[in-house]
Parts: sequence; C-alpha cells; structure tokens
Amino acid sequence: MNHNQQNIIQNVAIEAIQNELNSLQVLPQYIELDFIKSIEHILASNGRVVLTGIGKSAIIAQKISATMNSTGQPALFMHAADAIHGDLGMIQKNDVIIAISKSGNTPEIKALAPLLKQFGNTLIAIVGNINSDLAKIADFVINTTVDKEACPNNLAPTTSTTAQLIMGDAIAVALLQMRNFTGQDFSKFHPGGALGKKLYLKCEEIAQRNQKPSIKPNTHWKDIIVNITENRLGATAVLNDQKQILGIITDGDIRRMLNKFDNLSTITAADIMSPNPLSIDAEKMATEAGFLMQEKKITQLIVTNKDAYFGFIHLHDLYSEGII
Repeated sequence: MNHNQQNIIQNVAIEAIQNELNSLQVLPQYIELDFIKSIEHILASNGRVVLTGIGKSAIIAQKISATMNSTGQPALFMHAADAIHGDLGMIQKNDVIIAISKSGNTPEIKALAPLLKQFGNTLIAIVGNINSDLAKIADFVINTTVDKEACPNNLAPTTSTTAQLIMGDAIAVALLQMRNFTGQDFSKFHPGGALGKKLYLKCEEIAQRNQKPSIKPNTHWKDIIVNITENRLGATAVLNDQKQILGIITDGDIRRMLNKFDNLSTITAADIMSPNPLSIDAEKMATEAGFLMQEKKITQLIVTNKDAYFGFIHLHDLYSEGII
C-alpha cells in the first residue's frame, strides 16, 4: 500500500468521525419533557424495561438492555421480528416497552406497535422520525433525528445508531442517578473480572497471599538481604519487640547503603530503614492502594490491621489482578 492510499484511508476515517460528532451535537436539545416523563414512568413501574428493534437498532437495543441490567434496572431484549411470531409472551403487564427505530416505519415495527398498545403497556419510542407510525402511537417519544449518516452514501446506519446508543445511555444514567445507585451496588452485578475486583477486592485479601517479612532494628544488613530475597517482595518491615512498625527497608535502601557506608561490619536495620513508612489499612479497597503507590511512586506498601503490622502489597499484585 503506497503512501497516497494510506493518506486516503486516514482522511476518510477522520471525516467519518467528524461527521458523526457534528451530527450528534443536536442530541442534548432532544432531552425534552417526553424524556423526563419516560424516566419518571420507568421509576414508578414495578415491571421491567423491554427493549425491541429490528436490524441495527436491535443490536443497539441489546446493548442498552445489558447496560440497564448492570446498573440496577431489570431489562430484557425482544427482537421485533420474533415478537410478532410468539415472543410477545415474555411481556408482563407492568413492563415498560422501549422500541428503537430510525424510520419508525419498518414493517415489523408497524405491526408490533399496535399489539403492544393492545397489551396496555407503556410504549416509549426512540426514533429518528418523529412523524412516523411508531412515534404517533407511542406514549412518549424520544427524538434521535440526525441530519446525515457518516456513510458517504448516507445509507448505512452509522450516526443514527450512535445517536440511539447515546440516548439509551442517557436513560440508563438518569435511572441510576435517580435511584442513588452506588459503586457498591454496581459491584453486586459485576463480581467477576477486573471490573469486579476494582469494586470489591480489599487490601487484606491481597496481603494474605503474600509472605509477611519482618526484621528487628538490630538485624545485620546481610541477614536483611536474605530476608528480602527469601520473601520476594523487595522489602521487609522493621518491627520492635512489641511488633510495632518502626520502618521499612527496600532493596533500593540496600543499594543506597552500599554507596553510603565504607565500613559495613556494624550496619543494622536501624541504620538503613526509612522510618514512619506509608501504610494502608487492610479494610481499604485495593484500588486505593494502587492510587497511593502510583502517587508516591513506590512499588511496596505495608498493610496494617488496626495499626498492627498485617503484611505487604506489591505493585505487581495489582497489575496481576488487573486493577491498574
């Protein structure tokens, strides 16, 4: 591929992105009374939100359904074509229906909308044509009209589906805000993977997996090296006889000692340690440890339990858990 072709690809991609951004700037103007009423109605309902659509709009409906489920709003997806061939049975009397369509006039949507009204369910339309059959029959209409698609032929659903997605996200965020949905609530629905770990993994759980290295203030520097090496954390805690934390010694402290002292025969932990080291309580979230370590540019952090020495967290622990 020659340089000219590469430039063409780059320019086309940039133009597509810019066209979408320009067209989507109108969306805040569509947050009108029907949007507000839709949110209020969903909040007051004891049912679920059923999202439906056809084609690319169906894919957007699936994503919005997934977002709602993960943020505390029970939701499900119903394909518009399947709905008129038996899947209407999944709808319960208190459910709120959100139908998504660019034109609002596709055959499946035109056939489905009157059936939904016969069921007595509230129908919300996310539609790119406010004069469409869907818009006329819906109880509430959320406008997602865009002036053109990013497609150079103005045919392939691009900007229009992005507009639908953004409006769906706006609905989900409005619902979670009105319900005071917190990070702790969020963690209940995301217990697995890196995201879940960020929300529920505590420092205690990580520190328990590691060794718990410690030495006394009078420990000779050679024994300190052995201690640090055996525990493979790159550091050790200096404790007094009452197990109180006096300081920390890292492998970096050892290197600095070798440069600082000419006579090493009498060097002990008290000569090398960094006193009053940073620490974090075992009950704190692991993400807090990550923020502190990155801010202070350190790779080891002492963990305490009610001010007593509990163990260590290493930066690599947080990397391996996908927390940072």
